[in-house]
Amino acid sequence: MRCLENGDKECVMRKIEELVRADCHNGYAVGKKIADGVRELVHGLWLASNREEICGLLRMLKNLNVSKGWVRKALSMGTKRLNKWIAKCGIDWEGKVMRNDIIRMIESLLRSMGWSEVRMCEELWRFVGVDVDEFRKYGIEPCIWLEGLESLRDLRRPYWLGLAKSDLAIDKYYEDGITLILDTTNVFSAVFFAKLLSTVKTLSLAIKWERSAPAAKYVRKAIKLEYYVNVNANDWPWPIELSAGELERILNGFSDEELTMFVGGLLDGDGTVWCGFENDNVYVFIKIVACKTCPKRAILDVLKRVIARRFGIVGCIYSKRTVDVLQFRDENAIRLLKRIAKYVHHPLRRLRIELILAFYDGRISLEVFKKLYDMAKYEQEKDDIKRNHALEAIIQAAPQTHTHGDA
Repeated sequence: MRCLENGDKECVMRKIEELVRADCHNGYAVGKKIADGVRELVHGLWLASNREEICGLLRMLKNLNVSKGWVRKALSMGTKRLNKWIAKCGIDWEGKVMRNDIIRMIESLLRSMGWSEVRMCEELWRFVGVDVDEFRKYGIEPCIWLEGLESLRDLRRPYWLGLAKSDLAIDKYYEDGITLILDTTNVFSAVFFAKLLSTVKTLSLAIKWERSAPAAKYVRKAIKLEYYVNVNANDWPWPIELSAGELERILNGFSDEELTMFVGGLLDGDGTVWCGFENDNVYVFIKIVACKTCPKRAILDVLKRVIARRFGIVGCIYSKRTVDVLQFRDENAIRLLKRIAKYVHHPLRRLRIELILAFYDGRISLEVFKKLYDMAKYEQEKDDIKRNHALEAIIQAAPQTHTHGDA
């Protein structure tokens, strides 16, 4: 930085080259603070340089095998603008073999060794103690949540708006790009979120310690998986910020099928489907939760009105200590589940829906229903394997853990 302040640009270029060769631009190698300092130095030289000097800087970074993504981030510019500079400087900066292509090649190899999404799903269920063969014996497919996922490659599906109003976070990281982020400590979401986001683009994963788990006091420190993909801002068709009135206008403009897609996405994020039993009576509940003081709270009122008006399905909103809950119960819940079932992809919620509908359609007895539902329950107030074991689940479901035989 002293070189830069003194106007000695050749000195700055030498220092940048030394830093890059020492991998000091790589936050994974040296930490974020140092890597950000290198970016700042590159940006400072860029701002102080003329066209010829800028081209020299770009040539040097390219020859040092610095990625275009790193350069774009250091210079706070979009892909189009950086490509224009590369073209102006006459630099042949072809990308390396794309990570997407490498992933596809590896996946193809693993498929030849017996891996598949269904195999992955079955490993997930075994991990949490669910007998997939027992469900299939009664015509209930535990891996049905995989069906229809490929259609979600299209971000214009209203499912994505529903997910964005629940668990999906959206971060604008440069002028023409956004990041779609899903994070979880949950076993089922660990596999589901990975598969869901990978339909859009090859995803990235960050593994972090969760700061706290207030709803799980028996967990000292949970591990959180954060999945994310970077997409062009033009590929995301939905408003990132929406008032309650604007959301209601969008939902009212949806067809019946589009509205059920939206509800499916919302339920996959912040929803719950569960049953209560009292002797021979079965009580069915759908719950969608929002914190009391956050903007998501207004969604509950909008959704309650729109669903009642469109489908004649009535829900109620009640308050708990820190959250408000939109709840549909019994007959209203069953009617809503029949509409949205095929748009729910969260493995556990979809399995419960299939099980509930099988019982209410008379395909299984109450005794069988209770036996199968028992496998799909959480143990309350205990360190249940179905909760807070996301990292273990994704390792167990990953292809390389079951393509080498029992050994």
